Amino acid sequence: MGTNTSKGYRRGSVKDRTQLPTPKGFIKRMVSTGQFMDFSEKPFKGVATEKDRRRG
Repeated sequence: MGTNTSKGYRRGSVKDRTQLPTPKGFIKRMVSTGQFMDFSEKPFKGVATEKDRRRG
């Protein structure tokens, strides 16, 4: 599991979660269940995008 730093970035990636770009922002998804979890206008830190195939 990635760990937060106090400098505005994360070391390592978040496991078992990916993010999908949408026209209005990004949606975070749990890989094991496919359930959508959260929405943000900016990309989530340390969460792999679906197309880069780091997860799932």
